[in-house]
Amino acid sequence: MTVALEQSVKVRQGRDLVSPELFDRLADFCADEYGLERCVAERVQSEAIAMCYVMGITNAGDSMAPSKQVDVGWHTFMLHTQEYAEWCQESFGYFLHHRPNSKIRTKGLMADVVGRIKAQGFEADERLWGAPAECNPPACCGDGPCC
Repeated sequence: MTVALEQSVKVRQGRDLVSPELFDRLADFCADEYGLERCVAERVQSEAIAMCYVMGITNAGDSMAPSKQVDVGWHTFMLHTQEYAEWCQESFGYFLHHRPNSKIRTKGLMADVVGRIKAQGFEADERLWGAPAECNPPACCGDGPCC
């Protein structure tokens, strides 16, 4: 009889895909630029990085979109142009362009994006993707650890 041992798999976060120094600079900028508490900016930034990575490795840039809350994290990363361009090239071999289309943000699309992020092994902070996150900017309705 063979016994298979289950090993716990560490779920990834977007912040794991960049250096701690870069992540701190992005989170600081995001907090300052968009008036977010630092802990909220960290969540937003981590989600944006994970989403960009999934979009890049799956070539899904035209079929995925960020929520309003996560979009500011993507903008923050793109404003650090040298780091963003280098990260894109190293991560998936091309520059991932931002093609804004806020009219396509629906609950169904956001659920699909969250599903795609989770399918790639990332933890998803669903508070930043759905209705609860939209009720009280900056993406917090009292349901978060720092709000």
